[in-house]
Amino acid sequence: MSPTRSLMLATALLGAPLSAHAASFDTLSGNAPVVIAHRGASGYLPEETLGGYELALKLGADYIEPDVQTTADGHLVAMHDATLTRTTNVETLFAPRNGSYRVSDFTLAEIKTLTVEPTGALAAPDSTYPGFTPVSATPYTVPTLDEVLSLLTTWNTENGTSVGVYPESKTPYNSYQNQKIVETLQAHGYTDASDKVILQSFVHASIVELGQELAANGMTAELAQLGGVTLLDGSYGVTGTDGFFSLAEIADVATGVGVSYTGITEAFIDAAHALGLTVHAYTFRPLSEEAAFAMIQPMLEWGLDGFFTDYTDFGLTVRNSYAADVSAVPVPAGLPLLLTGVGALVAVRRRRKAA
Repeated sequence: MSPTRSLMLATALLGAPLSAHAASFDTLSGNAPVVIAHRGASGYLPEETLGGYELALKLGADYIEPDVQTTADGHLVAMHDATLTRTTNVETLFAPRNGSYRVSDFTLAEIKTLTVEPTGALAAPDSTYPGFTPVSATPYTVPTLDEVLSLLTTWNTENGTSVGVYPESKTPYNSYQNQKIVETLQAHGYTDASDKVILQSFVHASIVELGQELAANGMTAELAQLGGVTLLDGSYGVTGTDGFFSLAEIADVATGVGVSYTGITEAFIDAAHALGLTVHAYTFRPLSEEAAFAMIQPMLEWGLDGFFTDYTDFGLTVRNSYAADVSAVPVPAGLPLLLTGVGALVAVRRRRKAA
């Protein structure tokens, strides 16, 4: 790539918005694939925290993803695991309850006393990231879903952006949790599909119920069935925690699927697209830009609609390089934190699949 084109691309990153109508993407919508901040900027900072979500926003994520668990007193918190042991210091403050440290056995007040610790492969032990100071006074405590949505709303308002939210109702099936997720979204004004809300679960029954709850409250949102890609009797589907469901069955209640990238094929994406389903892949954890291109780029060429990643910056580097070749370069809100990726953006060209 010539120096002139390199300068043009850097200039585009600084000032050009993502064109929603750019041609030539093989995604279902024809728009550029979306980059979803998996548990926030979880590769760099404590996952599922306000600090981690804020960094993901600064890095330019299209969506942030909070996993949702319910406390003993009925509050929704952002926590991936059913227990508090992997990501917090709970064992230093509390004795086990019922033989474990389940989120559902602790009150919100108790959980708020905990510190979420970094677990990402590229995270600093002291929960810092170069050039980043979180705005929250308590950036690394366990946040409620209310707090995550408030952070997102404030960010979008102050920056003129439209970053979406991608909550997951965690397993096992929990009707109360599903109802409260919808109620919480409604309370924060996330009531329409245009608000960029995607609700997801590994539990098919939860997807069905979330759709029912949305309809009962006069709301719309996208719904994504999570699980593993499965080919059964010649038909593609997804296997979640409550069994296998064909893509046709999923299309009756959802708008997309979120599946492990290890099982994705071009044929699976084509089959999903034929039924009007988007395909999002989880979870890319590349530890370098080179690794990110090797992992992600081939699936973008197949028409992947989006992907979850612990490293928003690496993911955006790949997506932006892909977008540059079809004249649609998205600009992250926190471009200064992404400038180190410009070299890869101008050096690696996307190979489009044959028409």
